[in-house]
Amino acid sequence: MTYTLPTLGYEYDALAPHISADIMKIHHAKHHQTYVDKLNTALEGLDAPDSLDSLLRSLGSVPHAQREEVRNNGGGHYNHSLFWQSMSPQGGGAPSGELGAKIEQKYGSFQQFVDDFSEHATKVFGSGWVWLQPDLSIMTTANQDNPIMEGGEAPLLGLDVWEHAYYLDYQNVRPDYIKAWWNVVDWRAIENRSK
Repeated sequence: MTYTLPTLGYEYDALAPHISADIMKIHHAKHHQTYVDKLNTALEGLDAPDSLDSLLRSLGSVPHAQREEVRNNGGGHYNHSLFWQSMSPQGGGAPSGELGAKIEQKYGSFQQFVDDFSEHATKVFGSGWVWLQPDLSIMTTANQDNPIMEGGEAPLLGLDVWEHAYYLDYQNVRPDYIKAWWNVVDWRAIENRSK
């Protein structure tokens, strides 16, 4: 199977001023494309599962010589694909319906959820991701790891806190990036993913 870079569904400048066109172009066309290219190279000649989800769930079956490359670059491809789908120029606000009610029930309020998720994101040491899981728990992973690699469920939402996701816009002030990112979160997409 050959993996390809997914389209965004919006233009590079569509998330501005929260995430600039420069960041989006470098992040998507350079960083994500590199993960895809390196994943395809690592899989050459291997009998790998047909889906990325299955591949990441069965990393133990990947030969040791290719396993780290597949983990890092397959994770990078999976994580970023979810990330792009979780944002929209019409994003922001709070989820409605069943998901919104469940978040309020679990956290006491939507704002408390935002505060908790943001705190997790701020505290990730180095590079990594913050995830909202189907049970509405918040978890973090290092590098390009994700919950499905450890047998967990597919996340509903993921936030990239690698510096390449924000440095051009926010330099080393990760909390400012996190605060701005909430303005582009596509709750409709996440609600659909939660069903």
